[in-house]
Amino acid sequence: MSAGAHQADEARRRRLRWRARRGLLENDLVMARFFDRFEESLTDADVAGLDRLLDLADGELLDLILGRRELEGEAATPSAQRVLGMLRSV
Repeated sequence: MSAGAHQADEARRRRLRWRARRGLLENDLVMARFFDRFEESLTDADVAGLDRLLDLADGELLDLILGRRELEGEAATPSAQRVLGMLRSV
């Protein structure tokens, strides 16, 4: 499957949804809306970008989602930037 292909592995998407559960209620709410809106259309690249974002601490992730800061360093991949835009849109 190419990097831009739809992420068709339902089990992988379920694991990703479980991993996206966060300690901050605000992040949980955003993640739930994100998955409700985008889960069926996520690509492999989107999953990789979301994985990078989920490696961040809860406070850092919330600051990114709210636009208080921007992605930088190793986390600032094109796929992570794309997913961050999707998170900010929900």
